[in-house]
Amino acid sequence: MPQKPLFNFHDLKDFLDAKTEQYNRPEFIENDPVCIPHLFEGKQDIEIMGFFAAILAWGQRKTIINKCRELIERMGGSPYDFIMNHSEHDLAALGGFKHRTFNDTDLLYFIYFFREHYSEFSSLEDAFNPSVTGLKRTQSYRDEYKDSSIAIAEIKNSSSVCYQDELHQDNETIETALNHFRAYFFSFPDFPRRTVKHVSSPTQKSTCKRLNMFLRWMVRKDDKGVDFGLWDHISPSQLICPCDLHVERVARKLGLITRKQVDWQTAIELTERLRELDPADPVKYDFALFGLGIEEKF
Repeated sequence: MPQKPLFNFHDLKDFLDAKTEQYNRPEFIENDPVCIPHLFEGKQDIEIMGFFAAILAWGQRKTIINKCRELIERMGGSPYDFIMNHSEHDLAALGGFKHRTFNDTDLLYFIYFFREHYSEFSSLEDAFNPSVTGLKRTQSYRDEYKDSSIAIAEIKNSSSVCYQDELHQDNETIETALNHFRAYFFSFPDFPRRTVKHVSSPTQKSTCKRLNMFLRWMVRKDDKGVDFGLWDHISPSQLICPCDLHVERVARKLGLITRKQVDWQTAIELTERLRELDPADPVKYDFALFGLGIEEKF
């Protein structure tokens, strides 16, 4: 027998709006991995360390933050400058870095990718835009990733929530963007096979929690001072909610998720429900769901 929802629609919106206001504030930053990109002012430094903070975001938040600070120190306090100007000798400073299953082999490929990308493009935003980076690298995609490099019009989306005409005239989607990013990320020569597991995509049916969190940081625009709002190609209305253990648990309790398994479709289902509450900025409720889960043990 289905569980009776804790709130009706209007009460749920009021409750989550209040919790979003409570947690979407600068005081939230200190103990969250988003504090890492906030250490920098330059756009590329913010992008690079935001990406690392998101990719390394599993385990205790304190440990994640400490490992990111260690990485910054190993790069001499200037990630973008290190990436663009390092020598082979400088790379020795990265040896032995490890967080969970992410090690120095993975790190060296990430550094290599960033150097190759920023040598051609001024922002990591372009790595998520197939109409920019896809045109240059379509022929060099590895066979196992070519599902993401076919014509945009031929790509089938998992859900209508991902397909929105207002995402520029090319009908690009978050799902397409994430699939393209993974293909592009591993399109450079001699990537380590072990590193593939650290960058997810909807093709693998992953929730893509870390990348969706990174996109939230880069895309959402408000005056609260947590998310950066640096990117314009993707609209906040098109973001997909990061779906981690805490968010999932709270969302199920609130009746926002009914799907049994936790995968890309679960993230889609959650975002569809959140879009009913705020079509323009559904992922702002990530603050509420995460805060309820980790701070209030809701």
